[in-house]
Order: sequence, then structure tokens, then C-alpha cells
Amino acid sequence: MDLEDITAAILAGGLGTRLSSAIKRKQKVLATVKNYPFLKYILDKLQKTGIKKVIICTGHLGEQVKKEFGNTYGNLSIYYSQENSKLDTAGAIRLALPFIKTEDILVTNGDSYLDFDLKKFWQFHLQKKSKASILLTRVSNLDRYGQVVLDKNNKITSFQEKHGKVGTGLINSGIYLFKKPLLLKIPKNKAVSFEKELFPTLIGKDFYGFEAKGKFIDIGTPKSYQEAQSFFGSI
Repeated sequence: MDLEDITAAILAGGLGTRLSSAIKRKQKVLATVKNYPFLKYILDKLQKTGIKKVIICTGHLGEQVKKEFGNTYGNLSIYYSQENSKLDTAGAIRLALPFIKTEDILVTNGDSYLDFDLKKFWQFHLQKKSKASILLTRVSNLDRYGQVVLDKNNKITSFQEKHGKVGTGLINSGIYLFKKPLLLKIPKNKAVSFEKELFPTLIGKDFYGFEAKGKFIDIGTPKSYQEAQSFFGSI
């Protein structure tokens, strides 16, 4: 199997409350970074991998995203799944499943970017026969993030909530590979969170974490958004 056997889905429906002071009435994934909307960098990354089809899961200000990117981007075909009520992360992907015909689905947050090798992540996911795999990144300061704990076989054993902890550790990068049958079990038209509701039920099952070595940025706060302005010149 190759990367054309994967459909990518981008979560782009968040309200961006913490960032609103910096971007005003603009959908968060369209926040300008070095003269381009942030989502462009994610799409650039995806089209280089060999993926052909992308679903953008929109919600708040979704019409802005569709107007900006249309139905094609380079060699990517783009489809839109617009939620009419807040469905959270897993609920938004459940709504988009009718657009997805492949067995495996790459899901990525639209407000963060990790420089990673998708082929290695994909091979790991297949080798482990994983139903859900999380791409992890190591940060030097855990104060803004919850920590992900693995066993010696890379199976996820726990998620530790953020406690303002200082020190290095693995965190969820917001990038996942799923088997479609797992996602079909998510209730339709209901707000469901990957992080708070689905992932805790998978601990101890075919649920793995893979550490990526590339650089990571999110634009969830005005401070990290400002840092993103220099990030893309350094990867």
C-alpha cells in the first residue's frame, strides 16, 4: 500500500477564542504567517507526501476557508464537511466519513504543524496493526501540554493532564492515523472529543504512539502565533 491509500482530514472548525485578539474576524487556520494563511503550510506538506484527497472539516467561519482554497490545491482534491453545530474533534470527523472511501484516515489539526515523515508514521501504523496511532513530539517544557506515556512497545498507557509541569516529555501533536471502522463507532451528530472521550477508551488496546523528530509549532495563543512567523524559515 502507498500513501494514495490514505485520505487526509483537516480539523478547521475551531473558534480560535484565545487568538481572536490577534486575527480579528478570521478563521484561525487562515491566520497569516509570513504572508500566507497557516493552512497553506499544512496543504503544502500533504501534497508532497503523495496523498490525493483532503477533507477540510469546517465549522466557525467555514465559508472563509472554502473561498480561500476552493476545490483543488496543487495535486490535491479538496472537499468540505461543514458542521452546523459544534461537534468537537471526533464528532467533526464522524460527520466527514461519508466523503472518505479509504480504509485508513490521516487526521490533523488545522492550527498546528509538525515537520515529520508521513511514510515512516504510516509504516509504523501498519506494522503495529494499529487501529489508532498518534504522532507525538517531544517538547522541552510541558507547562502548556498534557503528556503522553508509552510502554516499551510504543503502546499508549496513559495521558497525564497539564499541571504546569516544567521539563521534557512527549505530547500529542494533533496528528493521527485511524482505521475507518473505529471512527464509524463514534455517535453521529454529537459533540465528541478525541482527546477527552475517545482516546481514554482505547488505552490498553491497539493504540500506539510514534515519536517524530521534526520541529513543532501551534498557533493557539498570540505568543505561539507570533513565534510561527519565524518558524517556517527554519525547517
